Amino acid sequence: MPYAFKQLLEKIASGKAPGPSPSFSILHMILAIELMSEKTIGRNKLAEKLSVGEGVVRTIIERLRDAGLIITSKTGCILTDKGLSLWKEYESVFKRKIQVGKNELTFAPYNFAILVKNRLHKVKSGVEQRDAAVITGAKGATTIIFKAGRLMIPSVSNNVAEDFPKAADQIFRLLKPEENDVIIIGSAESLEKAEYSTLASAWTLVNDC
Repeated sequence: MPYAFKQLLEKIASGKAPGPSPSFSILHMILAIELMSEKTIGRNKLAEKLSVGEGVVRTIIERLRDAGLIITSKTGCILTDKGLSLWKEYESVFKRKIQVGKNELTFAPYNFAILVKNRLHKVKSGVEQRDAAVITGAKGATTIIFKAGRLMIPSVSNNVAEDFPKAADQIFRLLKPEENDVIIIGSAESLEKAEYSTLASAWTLVNDC
């Protein structure tokens, strides 16, 4: 069965609304929930953080509120208990994400890495993840797996620690992978694009269980 958070978020993001289709994706929804999980945030600040217009933010807020995931007040938006529960489930899969410095596997000034728990079985060649990142604004993305106690890149490297030592050091130090985990490093011309595109790439790993 698919993850509950995936089913719910995709249902909310694809919901029909009057007028033209809103120009946001499920990734905007995820980033909005993350921001609200940290503290109460106002509509203007949310629009700034998501790089979207006021109308889009209004739609995102309405859909999250209608789903019972957030409450709104004069001070802004914050997650409900249901919203926090969904976010915890999401974080149990997308365990760690962090900006990383340049290494042998990066392609642009800004680089972001996400560790996806126990999804090695969903990785084929890594092309699907790379394409998802590029479509959403990345210069490139690399999919790394942790198997038999080693970091590997499908069709590229059976031992990342030997072939790309700087990248391996960053991964072990910052992300702390375990057996069957997947790490994706995405690169873009801005930090926002790097994070967004790396998340888009990682999302391909939860298309089913």
